[in-house]
Amino acid sequence: QFSFQENGWGASLAERLVRKCDVVNRGLSGYNTRWAKLILPRLITNSASAESTVAVTIFFGANDSALKDLNPKQHVPVDEYAANLKSMIQYLKSVDITEDRIILITPPPLHESAWEKECLAKGDKLNRCNATTGEYAQTCVQVARDCGTDVLDLWTLMQKNQDFSSYLSDGLHLSTKGNSFLAAELWSHLEKKLSALPSLCPYWRDVDHTNPEASLL
Repeated sequence: QFSFQENGWGASLAERLVRKCDVVNRGLSGYNTRWAKLILPRLITNSASAESTVAVTIFFGANDSALKDLNPKQHVPVDEYAANLKSMIQYLKSVDITEDRIILITPPPLHESAWEKECLAKGDKLNRCNATTGEYAQTCVQVARDCGTDVLDLWTLMQKNQDFSSYLSDGLHLSTKGNSFLAAELWSHLEKKLSALPSLCPYWRDVDHTNPEASLL
């Protein structure tokens, strides 16, 4: 959901793809895969034109990996998480969005001390840990291998920078730097898929102003 806020990764992609294609945001703050698989048919319907869908990203795990004892509402067991991702991929394939157009994104790493401060400020205990988030990230990568989809392993890539806390605004959600990082990494996966897309309508200087119909119709 936050991907379309100012400097968000979705907004960055939308800006880059103006007059090429629309970037549609269907992210829902706080949701996990258990809920997402139920509403996916409402978000992407049979009537949607699969031919015009260039790519679909599935980005879950940060909520699923919440610790069961401390956050039972969002927690989803890792085996169910894998099954839910596979279910969503299968649904997309059933509406003719092939696996080569699906990109899974793992959860980012969790900076525990920063997130613990957020939890304590709300009167809660630390309800996530990075090692557990990593298990879900690895599971996401394995699902992509099993299903033949692309995958962006954000958890691993971000931790190549030893001080990955700068990628996160509060230890959990992406900062401006984290959004830029995700946008750049995702673009490297999308660029080949999108390179052949033509611009929608000619550049204004190329329009014949004496006969616009000849250029625009």
